[in-house]
Amino acid sequence: MNKSVSVAPMMDCTDKHDRYFLRLISKNVTLYTEMIVANAIIKGDRNSLLSFNLFEKPISLQIGGSAPRELAEAVKIAEDYGYDEINLNLGCPSKKVQKNKFGACLMKEPNLVGDCISAMKNACRLPITAKTRIGFDNFENYEYLKNFFTIINKAGAKTFIIHARRAILSKLSPKQNLNIPPLNYKFVYDIKKDFNDNTVILNGGVDSIEKIKMHLNKVDGVMIGRAAYHSPYFLADIEKEIFKNNNVPTRVEVMEQMIPYIKEQTKKGTGLNQIMRHTIGLFHGQRGSSYWKRYLSENMCIREADLQKVNHIMDHIKKNNLTTSLER
Repeated sequence: MNKSVSVAPMMDCTDKHDRYFLRLISKNVTLYTEMIVANAIIKGDRNSLLSFNLFEKPISLQIGGSAPRELAEAVKIAEDYGYDEINLNLGCPSKKVQKNKFGACLMKEPNLVGDCISAMKNACRLPITAKTRIGFDNFENYEYLKNFFTIINKAGAKTFIIHARRAILSKLSPKQNLNIPPLNYKFVYDIKKDFNDNTVILNGGVDSIEKIKMHLNKVDGVMIGRAAYHSPYFLADIEKEIFKNNNVPTRVEVMEQMIPYIKEQTKKGTGLNQIMRHTIGLFHGQRGSSYWKRYLSENMCIREADLQKVNHIMDHIKKNNLTTSLER
């Protein structure tokens, strides 16, 4: 079985512009959309919600919902857009998501989750996967988790993406839920042992090549969240170290390759800031990175798309000798 690395679905982060940018750095990681609600796919602007650049592939759609019929209809619509996988969100702890009865609160209703996955599986030919937590609130019980995955497996989901933390649904914000609940990797490792024929992907606290390699000795894949967003060139190390691909562009080459995309998108009315905000961390940890962050903050937030701004940003890098200092 091939070992995999993916970038987690992150609200307000992994939109189509971010995915295009990340794909320039890494050809091999799997990318995920932000969570899209099933009802929005059915009743909303489908093209706006679901369309993507084929350059982004392999790409998975993450969907939110708890009504089997709605989910079935949504995945039937989404299938025609060319996604490689559809993932059901069972891990988001936000109060807004709970109010609409999807995300991590569904861990309390394993039979309903099974019905949802079964309906999705029967409605399309794409693989249906589940992204979940290891527990909820103060409840962290391995036998319960094992039974939960038994139901999911029987319903037709053969890939489990497991964030190795509980979701504290009542007291913590989504941001706090990324740090405060303790990591419990053993539960994820044990799920792999008990479901050896399934694909088990570990998520949570993975922020170095060493940790990726450690987890890949125990599970089939790892999913990276904040580390890939705040320091996107981390994906270059993953290309080299995990996928053994040394043909990776430099940071400056990535931005030069972004310019045609930026011009194309701004001509369509996309604000420059909607694209460039994802690149703020590109030079994270490099000498001179503060120049990049400051210049972007001063120049990318403009009401009207000004194509000259795009070239101006790159000229600024070169004139200030950032091309060499940022690459060190």
